[in-house]
Amino acid sequence: MSETPPPGAIDAEVAQPSPRSAPAPTSHLLCDIQALAGTYPASAGAVWKLTESGRQLDANLVHLPAHQCVETHAEPDLDVLLLIVAGCGILVTSDRTDPLTGGALFWLPHGSTRGITASADGLSYLTVHRRRPGMQIRPRPATDS
Repeated sequence: MSETPPPGAIDAEVAQPSPRSAPAPTSHLLCDIQALAGTYPASAGAVWKLTESGRQLDANLVHLPAHQCVETHAEPDLDVLLLIVAGCGILVTSDRTDPLTGGALFWLPHGSTRGITASADGLSYLTVHRRRPGMQIRPRPATDS
């Protein structure tokens, strides 16, 4: 039985991996961010996290209930993309305050400070950044005796 390609698919021959190689990663739908953002949990925190094995990125859908905040902090190592999915609030950085509304996309460079406060409607946002390396065992630094 022949499968019908989805609308908009390109009819092209695709090279098949050799039987000895591991299967290539494939793209797929992870979740419906807007549907998840609409659930509005009572507590603050991650509603969804990217957990795919072998990934190079981390992503989190975070919800803040009405008037809750993420205290001002600095991310020393990673640039972060912040996409507002639902609700509104404010973003406070070291040099400005910006309104957070649905669809707004911010780049938060590493080393910058930021704090986020939800409005009376709450706030849901997606963060995306390079994956943090796992815990590593390192030699103890030399000490002067």
